[in-house]
Amino acid sequence: MTNSAEKYLVSACLIGLCTRYDGRCKPDTRCVRHIEGHCWLPVCPEQLGGLPTPRTPADLVGGDGHGVLAGTARVIDENGHNVSAKFIRGAEQVLKIARAQNITHALLKSGSPSCGIGDPVGVTAALLLENNITCTEFG
Repeated sequence: MTNSAEKYLVSACLIGLCTRYDGRCKPDTRCVRHIEGHCWLPVCPEQLGGLPTPRTPADLVGGDGHGVLAGTARVIDENGHNVSAKFIRGAEQVLKIARAQNITHALLKSGSPSCGIGDPVGVTAALLLENNITCTEFG
């Protein structure tokens, strides 16, 4: 039984699932404490978009996640492959989960081309923010 009716989407890597690009686990204790007693769903947008784990590291090029969604920026892996479509697909899947579960708050991994909220904002974070889902960054 949970203490709160509020539900969260959580970047799976923040709770210790081995979903990072390098296949490693790196939980964030602040995030884990934050969701204690709440209902939460782990998500990895890059996996949901069809990328494997481990996978080649990727970066935003020519803008941020909003630009990728608008077609003015791209996500390029370190081998030079454009993986923007997979990042967009993953973001759309995360949004679909949020809507299906009436989730209005996501706890996301900092520095990620999918989930980062800082400079630059990632693809999934951008789509969630554009759809009025509050995003908080950890790790």
